[in-house]
Amino acid sequence: MSDGGQGPGLLASSVIHFVAEAIAIWVATLLVPGIHVYGGVVTYLWIAVLFGVVNAVIGTILRILTLPLILLTLGLMSFAITVGMLALTAWFSSKLDIDGFWSAVGAALIVAIVSAVIEGVTHRVATT
Repeated sequence: MSDGGQGPGLLASSVIHFVAEAIAIWVATLLVPGIHVYGGVVTYLWIAVLFGVVNAVIGTILRILTLPLILLTLGLMSFAITVGMLALTAWFSSKLDIDGFWSAVGAALIVAIVSAVIEGVTHRVATT
């Protein structure tokens, strides 16, 4: 039975998103000095879920409150909020350590790029 080309459902999309985030965090730990995850696959998935929740709740509130500044900086403020949400995730989890500001910036950039690529590829494959 075809889904009409609409792609995966909500549960499948959520799983794809969190797996993509976990892979992106893993890649960030490989490429960015100062990012440390203590644990295995389950730990990466836990951190991805925690980052997703922190970003969805607190990040969304901050983006709404700083919308004029986000528009004025052409989205750079939104990236700064993402860096802060990653740092906040590290603060909430004893399994993720970020050594400094630039490590957080690098990790946020890697996570954004890698998760976007993975989600783009999986979405394209799921809709064909």
